[in-house]
Amino acid sequence: MDSKEKGTKTIAEDKYRSFLHDEAETTEWRHGGPPSYDSVNQLFEEGRTKEWPKGSVEEIVQNAIKSWEMELSHKTRLQDFKTINPQKFKLIVNGREGLSAEDTLRIGSYNALLKSSLPDELKYYKAEEETFESSHEAFRSAFPRGFAWEVLNVYSGPPVITFKFRHWGFFEGPFKGHAPTGQKVEFFGVGVLKVCPSITFLV
Repeated sequence: MDSKEKGTKTIAEDKYRSFLHDEAETTEWRHGGPPSYDSVNQLFEEGRTKEWPKGSVEEIVQNAIKSWEMELSHKTRLQDFKTINPQKFKLIVNGREGLSAEDTLRIGSYNALLKSSLPDELKYYKAEEETFESSHEAFRSAFPRGFAWEVLNVYSGPPVITFKFRHWGFFEGPFKGHAPTGQKVEFFGVGVLKVCPSITFLV
């Protein structure tokens, strides 16, 4: 693993996320500094079903999504984002109205991705009642080792990339009054990215 010198301290590079330590001292971090992904990286490596060749389009897409999620969760200013063009970015989930970069950063990834039109009595998670902070607290509590993510297939692109993904973790902490069971929680999905040649998102 590569490392960088920060003053007299050597910081290991994350194998799956770019821009984690680039300009770290001038980036405005939500929790005061770059996060550590050691725990979820271990979960990912132990549970992944694919190991893509270095430099393959599958690996590039997988790492690009992980890098974007890192920035969205831990950087507070769009000017510090390197994975997207904030002026062109739009997040569309299940056919809903698209969210701008500003809106996505304001409400957070969980609320942006989990908003649902189900009747209230069928919702275990009500995104409209959560803040950025409360949503992250809820899922950090429920999945203390993190929620790992992998690309299963890439079907097209770039510049329009269609891919299938898998997301999983273990319910090892309390969630909204529900006691942990230790069971694996897993789901699959399909995503589409519109990107520039450097795989910077222009969705």
